[in-house]
Amino acid sequence: MSIALISAADSNIGKVRSSNQDSGYAGYQMFFVADGMGGHAGGDIASAITAQRMAQMDAQYFSPDDAGAAMLASILETNQTLTETVAGHGELAGMGTTFSGLVFVENKVVVGHIGDSRIYLSRNGQTSQITKDHTFVQRLVELGRITEEEALTHPRRNVLLRVIGDNNEPPQLDFQVLTTLPGDRWMMCSDGLNGYVSDSIINMNLSSEQTPAEAVEMLIGEALEAGAPDNVTVVVVDIVPAGLGQVIEPVAKFVGSASRDVVIEQAKGKSIVGLKGLFSDISGLEGQDRQFVPESGEGFNRLTKEAQRSLRSRRLRQIATIFGFTILTVAAIWLGYGYTQTKFYVAESAGHVAIYKGIREELLGFKFSTVYQETSVVVTDLPDYQQQLVGHTIYATDLQDALRILDRLKASVNSVEQ
Repeated sequence: MSIALISAADSNIGKVRSSNQDSGYAGYQMFFVADGMGGHAGGDIASAITAQRMAQMDAQYFSPDDAGAAMLASILETNQTLTETVAGHGELAGMGTTFSGLVFVENKVVVGHIGDSRIYLSRNGQTSQITKDHTFVQRLVELGRITEEEALTHPRRNVLLRVIGDNNEPPQLDFQVLTTLPGDRWMMCSDGLNGYVSDSIINMNLSSEQTPAEAVEMLIGEALEAGAPDNVTVVVVDIVPAGLGQVIEPVAKFVGSASRDVVIEQAKGKSIVGLKGLFSDISGLEGQDRQFVPESGEGFNRLTKEAQRSLRSRRLRQIATIFGFTILTVAAIWLGYGYTQTKFYVAESAGHVAIYKGIREELLGFKFSTVYQETSVVVTDLPDYQQQLVGHTIYATDLQDALRILDRLKASVNSVEQ
C-alpha cells in the first residue's frame, strides 16, 4: 500500500537553560533530532551544523540500502565539518551532538542513531522505544550492574559514549531497516522529553487521536509541566494512506538552533562562529552538564572502575544492612521470647490441671509455652464452672499467683468429695 507522511516539529528552550542546544528537522522523506553538547556555546553550533548538513540528503531513494549509505556518508562528512570548525575555533573544543533520524523509502524506514536522543514507534495503541541509548548508565544496565530505575538517578547518567563531533573516534551509528504501516506514529525527541516525562505519558499522547502538531505541543507541554530543566525537542511523523497525504502539502521545517544560520563574524579582534542573530562572546556563555567519553579510552576505563567500586561499596552496604537487620530481628525475637517466659497460666494437660510457663498464643505453629508443673488434680473432678475456667485458661500474674490458683482448685475438689 502506498503511504504518505504527515509531520510536525517544535523545540523549546525549557525553563532553566539560557540557550537552545537542540535542533530538529521535519522534511519530506527525512526527519531527525540532534541534541548538542560540549564546551561553552558549542552545543548549539554542533547541532545546527549537523541538522543543516544532514537535511541536504532529504530526497527520494531507490532502496533502503541507498538511503542508509547516503545517511552514513552524510554523518561522516558532518563529523569532518565539526572537527574542522573546532580546529579553526578553539573556543568550541569538545563540542558534539547526538543524532536520531528516519528516512522513509516507500513502506520501509531507515533508522540512524547515535547518542541518547530517542526514536519511538506507536502502533495499535502501544508505544515502543526503537533506539538504545549510547550512555554509560545504559551500558551498566546491560551488564546487569544497575537497574533501569537506578539509571534514572545515577550520577553518571549524562555521560555519552557515542556522539558526532570533536573527538578522535569516528562516529559509530546504529542502523535498522524496519517496515512501517498506515496508522503508525513515529516520534523523535531529545532527552529533555524522555528524561523528565514518563513512558506512560508519552504513550498516552502518541496513541491518542491528536494530530501530529497537537501531539508535539502536548508532549512539550508535559516536559514544561515537569519543570523542563533541559531543552526539549519533539518531531512526530504519522503514516497515512497515500490519498490522505495529498490533502496536506509537506513543508520542510527546522526547529531549535537549526532554524538559524551558522555564520562566522569578527568580534573582539577574533573570528568566532555563531548562530545568526545570536553572536556574543562565547567564553561567557553557559556550559553543558553532559560529557562525552569514548568507549575505547582511559576515561571509559576510569568510569568503569569507579562504577565497579561503587557497586562493591553498595553491595557491602546492602550486606551490612541485611546483617544488621538480621541481628536486630533475632535480638527482638529473643527478647520477646524471654518476656513470654516470665508469664504463667493454669490450663488442662492430659486431663489434669497443670501450670504452664509462657503464653498460650502460637505463631506459625511455634508454641511459646511448656508445662511447668502437672498435678494429680483431674479436671473432671472440679465443679462445672471451674472446669470451664480451666478449659479456657486461667491467667496468672506470676508463678506465686499460679500456685495460689492451683491451691484453690485443689480445695474445690476436696469440698466436692466431702
